[in-house]
Amino acid sequence: MKTLIVHAHPEPASLNGSLTATAVSALTAAGHEVRVSDLYAMNWKAVVDAGDFGPDASNPLRVVSDSGRAFDAGTLTEDVRAEQDKLRWAELVVFQFPLWWYTMPAILKGWVDRVFTAHFAYGVGEHSDTRYGERYGEGTLAGRKALLSVTVGGPAEHYGPRGINGPIEDLLFPIQHGILYYPGIESLPPFVTYGADRMTDSRHAEVLAAWRERLRTVDSTEPIAFRRQNFGDYEIPSLRLKAGLEPVGRTGFGLHVRG
Repeated sequence: MKTLIVHAHPEPASLNGSLTATAVSALTAAGHEVRVSDLYAMNWKAVVDAGDFGPDASNPLRVVSDSGRAFDAGTLTEDVRAEQDKLRWAELVVFQFPLWWYTMPAILKGWVDRVFTAHFAYGVGEHSDTRYGERYGEGTLAGRKALLSVTVGGPAEHYGPRGINGPIEDLLFPIQHGILYYPGIESLPPFVTYGADRMTDSRHAEVLAAWRERLRTVDSTEPIAFRRQNFGDYEIPSLRLKAGLEPVGRTGFGLHVRG
């Protein structure tokens, strides 16, 4: 399997660095092709601006239309086009990052903001009385899978169903459903490492062993069963889940997972 690892941590000797190194060695040993985008090492520019869209950027800047025009014209900056090429190549994308302030680090969000341009990751497909564009299970990146490997400072109890920080599934929903599933990438269940701020040597070894084992089964792991937009579960154009489809006792983000 062709695997792209997008790594977002500033310290190579960190737990995140160890997890990325372990993923490279484990996947390569299993016969996968692996490429790594180490965003801090690349000095990745994390903000969108007019310079991303070539000499014909509008004034005032219109990020959506300008990014789509630049994508179509091939005038996006070289760094953005290189990352888009990696995504076209990849069958699996592993995102390695710490959970900072309940989300991904700014540099990784900036990678999404700049790489997921109009016409590459969104703004495609038919808009009609029966369809609302190719998104949420369809789209230009459909057929790919993603795996979040996330390190969390606090203990698992803080991120459980009654934990003060909220369920980890809810915190990761905007990434797995909103960022990845929107253009068609299916997310495998995440690999979450809790207690990263107080990691002993023995626990560190256990985490890396568990990560190797998880990667061993990556080919056979079923993705999260998010509902597809244009296949009967939602009213169009309101995009509300049809009555009677909600699982008993489930509310919130969980409504958008089948079963």
